[in-house]
Parts: sequence; structure tokens; C-alpha cells
Amino acid sequence: MTVSNTYFLHGWRLFVAIAAVLIAFALGAFALHADVAEGSRAAIRVTARTSFLLFLAAYTASSFASLLPGPFTRFLLRERRIVGLSFAFSHLLHAVAITTFGILNPAFWPARSALANLPGTVGYVAILALAITSHRGIARRMGPTAWRRLHVISMWIIAAVFTYSYFKRVPGNFWYAVPSALLFTAFVVRWIAKRAQALRRSAHARPPLRAA
Repeated sequence: MTVSNTYFLHGWRLFVAIAAVLIAFALGAFALHADVAEGSRAAIRVTARTSFLLFLAAYTASSFASLLPGPFTRFLLRERRIVGLSFAFSHLLHAVAITTFGILNPAFWPARSALANLPGTVGYVAILALAITSHRGIARRMGPTAWRRLHVISMWIIAAVFTYSYFKRVPGNFWYAVPSALLFTAFVVRWIAKRAQALRRSAHARPPLRAA
């Protein structure tokens, strides 16, 4: 998508476009396998990756807009709410794929403990909280301080769940180091942006030097 098209693809139009692509990816992954259980497993993997990429976009939008201001980063920041809702929709598809796989493979759920399901459950609660409070009316009733606190905490919870989910798989498959490295990079980018903003505020607050 070029920046020139962003005037058309914005708001709910952007959400519908992203949702259509996500559904196509999930159905495509499912259809590529003759065995429906394996198709569901493939859809789980695809939706996990699309969710991760959309989360990274929402998670770093303000940081990149601050560090690298430009048409695309400003567009991403402006549409961060829609990107976040698209992430929630992608993870809804992920949940549907997991549920489908559990139905087709009855041994799946009994083999998992409550402890193994805990990170994912906490992550979904955080995603639900973000999605519900993205409604502007609810955000106004919460107030800016409570809204921001909830969103910061929820985003960090989701980031922690992704970090745990990918990092624990690195010993078995080194390719999981790639998303782990991307998450670490996102943490660093956010830290640098926060430091840069603090330095700019400090510079603006400093009184000008008087001429001798």
C-alpha cells in the first residue's frame, strides 16, 4: 500500500480491507491442506504471525512517528486505533482456528494444563480490554489518565505474552529467534523514543541563555 492510497484506506475502510486480507490468509492456509486438522494448524500459525505483525505496528506507531516523522509513520500513528482493532480481529481468527483444531483433534485440550493456557488467557483478556476501550464513548467515560494506564499495561502484557511464546520455542526451532529479535528491537525503539521526547521536553523547559 502506497502513502498516496492512504486517503482512501483509512478508518473503517482500512479495517475492512485488513480484515478481508486476514480472512483470505487464514482460509488459504486452511485450504492448502487436505487434512482439515492440519489445515486448522496451518491457520493457527498464519494468524499468529499476522497478529504479531499488526501488534508490532500498533506497539511502535507513536515511537516511529516521533523518531522518523514522515507520511507513512504519521499515517500509521493516525490509524493506530484501526491497526489495534485489526490485531484484535486477527487474534479472534486465531482463537477460531485453535477452537477448530481442538474440535478436530480431541486429544488437544486434555493434553494442555491450566498453567500452559494461562499466558494465552491473560493475553486474550488484555486484547479484549483494549478492543472494548477503543470505543470513543467508553474512553471518554474512563478519562484520559485511566484509559492511558489501561492501554499501556495491556500492551505490555501482550508484548510479554508474545515474548514468552516465541522465546521458549527458540531451542526447538532457531527461526523463532527472528520474532524474538523483532520484539527486542521494538522495546529498544520505544525506549529511544521516550528518551528523545524527555530530552526535547528538557530542552524546551530550559530557560534561554541571556546575552552578557
